[in-house]
Amino acid sequence: MKQSMLKSIFAGATLISMTSHCNAVDKPKLPNIVLIFMDDLGYGDLSCYGALQYKTPNIDKLAMEGVRFTNFVAAQAVSSASRAGLLTGCYPNRVGISGALFPNSKNGLNPSEEIIPEILKQKNYKTAAVGKWHLGDHINFLPLQQGFDEYLGLPYSNDMWAVNYDGSPYTAERRDRKHDFPPLPLIEGNNSVREIKTLDDQAELTTLYTERAVQFISQNRRTPFFLYIAHPMPHVPLAVSPKFKGKSQQGIFGDVMMEIDWSVGEIMKALKKNGVDKNTLVIFTSDNGPWMNFGAHAGSNGGLREGKGASFEGGQRVPCIMRWPGKIKEGSVCNKLASTIDILPTLAAITESSLPKKKIDGVNILPLLLGDEIANPREVFYYYYRKNSLEAVRKGDWKLVFAHPGRTYEGFKPGENGYPGQTDENFEYMEALYDLRRDPGERFDVKEFYPEIVNELYNLAEAAREDLGDDLTGKSGKNLRPIGKIETEN
Repeated sequence: MKQSMLKSIFAGATLISMTSHCNAVDKPKLPNIVLIFMDDLGYGDLSCYGALQYKTPNIDKLAMEGVRFTNFVAAQAVSSASRAGLLTGCYPNRVGISGALFPNSKNGLNPSEEIIPEILKQKNYKTAAVGKWHLGDHINFLPLQQGFDEYLGLPYSNDMWAVNYDGSPYTAERRDRKHDFPPLPLIEGNNSVREIKTLDDQAELTTLYTERAVQFISQNRRTPFFLYIAHPMPHVPLAVSPKFKGKSQQGIFGDVMMEIDWSVGEIMKALKKNGVDKNTLVIFTSDNGPWMNFGAHAGSNGGLREGKGASFEGGQRVPCIMRWPGKIKEGSVCNKLASTIDILPTLAAITESSLPKKKIDGVNILPLLLGDEIANPREVFYYYYRKNSLEAVRKGDWKLVFAHPGRTYEGFKPGENGYPGQTDENFEYMEALYDLRRDPGERFDVKEFYPEIVNELYNLAEAAREDLGDDLTGKSGKNLRPIGKIETEN
């Protein structure tokens, strides 16, 4: 009797043990996430998107091993706003961010917004931000107060410093900027650890950030992690380390791109070396298009119209590559519309994390990553610029551009040697309808031929104006949230 009971208990315990083991094995492991965010990288600035006179083999390999998007748009065509959109999953104007924040600003991303690292912390992710932040340089707005465990980088753009674009002293005799800036502070955690004073100092940054990223991967290989590495380049002023100086056929811009490609390669090597390569989703994209009036120090819009600071495709359509072994089909191409604001809800879906409590505008594009050819999660996108102007609305391949004053680079000679050429910041654009399937360069206005499409897009625009507002039509918007503010210190 006792022997029979012991056998029964042992069998039950064995079954429980086996069941527990099977459950542990069957439960999918949370993927690591590496998000590489470039600055002013244009649609045509990677060799897998058509770049000339230099190669980006490591980034091209990402595309060969993952999916390359061809209709991927940034949240807005300027730095701070674009970064706010990426990290919050919102149109930047919804969270009060527009344009580019300057040093010592009393404003920043409101800490009450739930951003990507805070969403992932629901699942105990380790989080690090490396590189450019540009969402407020007051301590209240820095990454450690926004959900990141670690931070090393610059609090704003690399041109916001007390020297000229070419690195020469910033004097009253050669004043090419409208603001007086202090030296760039390199921040670790919440504290400035050194000043970036020269172009030689800036030339160290890509290597420094890459080494920190590799270190973070190594230290956190046994736990799920989120690494956000935001390179300050190829935003001007360009600077490159000696190991890549003079290596390309396209001058310093090509050299910088080769070094960025090297950085991506080092990160991929680190993932493989630490045994986490096959369980890591890597996302590579950019904040906006190229700053084209800088000539040879700027990139390529890949044949699209205009560039940074414009709501035409050259300003907001950017390269995007995603790699996730075993999940994303190798060598695939996605032509569906998607945006940086879609990354947060997609990561939430992948990790089964809760979405932010406040309204967001991004949609889950995981079906596109997994190769669902029928899926079309994003059909509409709103192009906002300046403080809060709805300059265009897109549905599918149709894009209606509203009459508005905006930046144009056309008709002006680009600058030389790192200095900017002229632009017209208030060119009067006329209303126009473009069929992006046939005319991605937005050159042929077809609104008179498709009045029903124009009417449909007008209706979408009115809904956006009610929700988000629009300075062009004087609408304030019902669902805008405040930017973070610091009270003036006595």
